[in-house]
Amino acid sequence: MTIKELREKSMKLPLTPGVYIMKNKAGEIIYIGKAKALKNRVSQYFGSDRNHAEKVKQMVMNVNEFDYILCESEFEALVLECSLIKLHKPKYNILLKDDKGYSYIRVSNDEWRKISFEMQKYDDGAEYLGPYMSSWYAKNAVDEAKKIFGLPSCGKSFPRDIGKSRPCLNYHIKQCMGVCCGKVTLDEYNESVNSAVEFLKKGGSDVIGIMTEKMNKAAENLDFELAAKLRDRIKAVEKITEKQKVIATNAGEQDVIAVMTEGGDACIAVLRFSDGRLYDKEDFLIKDFGESEDLPLIRREFIMQYYEMRKSIPPVVTLDGEIEDSELLEKRLSELRGKKVKFSYPKKGEKHDILEMCRKNAAERLAQSHGHLGHELSALDELAKLLGLKKIPVFIESYDISNLMGTENVAGMVVFKNGRPFKESYRRFKIKGFIGQNDYESMREVLTRRFEEYFKDKDSGKGFGQLPDLILLDGGKGQVSAVKPVLESFGLDIPLFGMVKDGSHRTRAITGEGGEISINSKRQAFTLVSGIQDEVHRFAIGYHRQARNKKAFSSSLTEIDGIGTERAKALLSYFKTIKRISIAEIEELMQVKSMNRPAAEAVYNYYHKDEKST
Repeated sequence: MTIKELREKSMKLPLTPGVYIMKNKAGEIIYIGKAKALKNRVSQYFGSDRNHAEKVKQMVMNVNEFDYILCESEFEALVLECSLIKLHKPKYNILLKDDKGYSYIRVSNDEWRKISFEMQKYDDGAEYLGPYMSSWYAKNAVDEAKKIFGLPSCGKSFPRDIGKSRPCLNYHIKQCMGVCCGKVTLDEYNESVNSAVEFLKKGGSDVIGIMTEKMNKAAENLDFELAAKLRDRIKAVEKITEKQKVIATNAGEQDVIAVMTEGGDACIAVLRFSDGRLYDKEDFLIKDFGESEDLPLIRREFIMQYYEMRKSIPPVVTLDGEIEDSELLEKRLSELRGKKVKFSYPKKGEKHDILEMCRKNAAERLAQSHGHLGHELSALDELAKLLGLKKIPVFIESYDISNLMGTENVAGMVVFKNGRPFKESYRRFKIKGFIGQNDYESMREVLTRRFEEYFKDKDSGKGFGQLPDLILLDGGKGQVSAVKPVLESFGLDIPLFGMVKDGSHRTRAITGEGGEISINSKRQAFTLVSGIQDEVHRFAIGYHRQARNKKAFSSSLTEIDGIGTERAKALLSYFKTIKRISIAEIEELMQVKSMNRPAAEAVYNYYHKDEKST
């Protein structure tokens, strides 16, 4: 079917709840969705694609037919949609793999026992603790136990490797007892392993009680060395326990879910809490899903599938933003749990801090998948929220004007890509439209020329052919007001702000047409914007100094009889510096375009007149 035929078919659908099923030419199901009114929802796909996300456009291009199932209610449609997605796994729906297999902690049964994390349980005579639903928890528990009780985490085999090499860094920072040094007896080592196993089985508070009793008994027996060792272990357990409490003292039982998007990809992070302790962490990468404007849909599809795969559902699910069909999903999760489930959207306080921690985890994972750093993505996300942007500004352009009392009026443009300077896209502008000092008019000229070039290059996407996600001008509200009409004249809707400095020439705020926005309290965004402002100022000043120096050189040449502006420029272009011109022979000077013998002799005589006078 053509798009026109599909639209005609969709216009005949009833205005009732249901599930629609998109198929390609091979008859394969490529997308499943639900609708409150089938006609309205399905017909949107086959109308104008102006407001469609890129993934939706790709899906529609592959649709050859669609089917539908009528339902009694929108909630019934939601339940059916979940079931069908799980059954058919369509290409254009979010697809999550249920990889939450059981994991174990293994305690080997050889002479020098070792504790390790394992994904499977083997019939090898070792002791296995578990199973654990959370592999993240099991891994972290093993790491904590090794640090607290000084067990080696290297790959050395004992007793084979004892005394054969120097101890590693963990020994020097007191996170390993140093079995490899040969100073630890087998009995001392296995006593530490036993304590670690007790810690893994019973938890921190019970082990503290046991070790405190042993410490007091050792002190009574005047075994102060053992008492000191036990005291240090108690402190280590208390430190770990305190760290876990700091993560969430009042979190209760809840799941915290945050989404980050970049370049059409998304990462969803989940932090799971029980009794105020973080007990599990997961993250899911979703390729080619869409942009940040699709976040409500991303959250809806993720939550639908995530909790269909989970046996435990908490009473509270904390989200970092809006979600489609929130009431229906709350009802569905409550049905699955057997008790009330509600969504939470904290704006401040401890729960909001936990949510920000979850967003940073998502940012870090997504950044790693794209080959850059998580704090850069977090800074861009913080800036986007601060400025109310629809999506993270991957490409940021910044402009600054530089002149000296209206002379050598120039501008610099720098580009930041993914929070880093993207120097291959830096550009310099010489103001041509007027003479004198007028920063507003200069900024208008620069942006006009920049976007004229965009319409020449946009098909190639090279040079000026890519639009920025955000424009930052070095200056206040006046610069923003001067440039805004330029963007409007080109029909461009690009977020535009100014960067305001304080009396010490340090970044103080961001300004738009609506007034100033303080950024001092947003550490990551402040660091990013300060870096952009410093960089564009450095770049513009550097170009201005270069232009002044070039003019100074050119002016000295034009003092020579027969050398005008054009010949001066040609000489500088050929020889690069005044010094090289001054030592050039007449024949060399004549090699320059537009130079003849009289002109060459005049230049030579000008720089060698002192020699003639002697």
